[in-house]
Amino acid sequence: MVSSGLRRALKGTCAPTAVVDLDAFDENLDALAQRARGLPIRLATKSLRVPAAIDRALAHPAYSGVLAFSVPEALSLHARGVRDIVIGYPSLDRPALTRMVAEAGARSNITVMIDSVDHLDIIDDVRRSLAEAGAASVRVCIDVDSSFRPAESCLGDRVHIGARRSPIRDGRAAVALARQVAARPGFDLVGMMFYEGQIAGTADAGRTARQAIVRLMQRASIAELAERRAAVIAAVREVADLEFVNGGGTGSFESSSVEGTLTELAAGSGLFSPGLFDGYTHFRHRPAAYFVTPVVRRPGPGWVTVFKGGFIASGVPGPDRLPTIAWPPGLEYSGLEGPGEVQTPLTGPGTDSLRIGDLVWFRHAKAGELAEHFNDFQIVSQGRIRDAWTTYRGEGLVL
Repeated sequence: MVSSGLRRALKGTCAPTAVVDLDAFDENLDALAQRARGLPIRLATKSLRVPAAIDRALAHPAYSGVLAFSVPEALSLHARGVRDIVIGYPSLDRPALTRMVAEAGARSNITVMIDSVDHLDIIDDVRRSLAEAGAASVRVCIDVDSSFRPAESCLGDRVHIGARRSPIRDGRAAVALARQVAARPGFDLVGMMFYEGQIAGTADAGRTARQAIVRLMQRASIAELAERRAAVIAAVREVADLEFVNGGGTGSFESSSVEGTLTELAAGSGLFSPGLFDGYTHFRHRPAAYFVTPVVRRPGPGWVTVFKGGFIASGVPGPDRLPTIAWPPGLEYSGLEGPGEVQTPLTGPGTDSLRIGDLVWFRHAKAGELAEHFNDFQIVSQGRIRDAWTTYRGEGLVL
C-alpha cells in the first residue's frame, strides 16, 4: 500500500520516475540494525546503486564498510571517500585491477575476492607489470561455497540448493588456497566470505507444499552451514590472521547473527525492501523504493494502459520476477502482454477510478536493479519531495 502522502507528493510530477520513501528507508536502516544483534553490517552497494543512499546508510552507526560489485565500482566508491571496500566477486578486469594496484590508497582500502589460484595468477601478472607497486601487498578474501547439498557424502553436488559461486567448500580446500596466498609475496589474506543464498535470498512464506519444503530445507541448511562454516573458519585461522568473516544477507539475519562464526553481516536490499521480500515469514521491512508511470490510454472498459513498466528482475523467469503493482489496489497484468517495454495494459476493478495522466505505482522485484532504469530517484519525506538522488546510471557508471 502506498501512503496518501507519497501519492500527493508525486501528483503532477513528470513520469515515469523512480521514488524513494526516505522515512521508510530510515526505518529500514534501524530495522536491519536491530536484526543484526550487534554485528556490524557491511553494505551491499549493488542493492542500492545510488551514491547518496550509500552515504546515508554508512552514516548510521550500525553500518561499516561496503561490499562492492566490481573493481570499477570499488574505485568509484574509493574516489568518493568510501573506505573498507570488499569486492564481492572475483575480477578478470585487468585494466581496473591495474588502476587499483597502482594507487596506494585504493590498494590498502580495497579487498579483492578469490576462490582459485587462477585469480591469484591474474593479480600477480598485474603486480609484476607495475614496478611502482613495489613490495606493497594486495588484500584478498576467500569466497566459500555456502549452498546446501543434502546427502552430500552420497550424492555429491547432484542435489545443490543455493548459489553456484565458489569451488571452495570445506576446510581442506580453503586451507589449500590460503596456503597458496601465504606462499606468494605481495598478498595478504584478510577475510573470508560466505553467502547462504538458499536462506537469505529464498522466500519462505505460504501454505503450499513447496513453501513447506522450503522452510524444512532452510532449517536443515542453517544447521549444516553453522557446523561446516565453523570448521572452515577455524582451519583457515591456523594459516592466516583474518580481519573479518562476512556472511548472511537481508533474509538470513535471524540465523546468521546468532551463529557465532561471523564478525559481520552483509545486506543492502532490505533498505529498499523490494517485492520479493513480501514472501518472507520472519521479518517485514517497509517498502521504500518505487517507480511510477502514468496512464496514457483507456483502451476499453475495465482496462488502462500505462507507459513503459517492463522492468523484469534477474533470476529464474517467473511471476515473482515481475514488478509488484503497489497502487491503486485491484489492478493486475494482462495475461497476454504483462509489463511491457513501451506499454503495460492493466485490468481489474482498480481501473474504474483511473483517468489519463493518473499515476500507477510499482515496486521492482529486486532492489538495486531499479536504479539501472532511471538517472535519479525523487526523494520524498513527510509528504514532500525533498531532493533528487542520482543513480550510478545517472553518473555514467554501469554495473
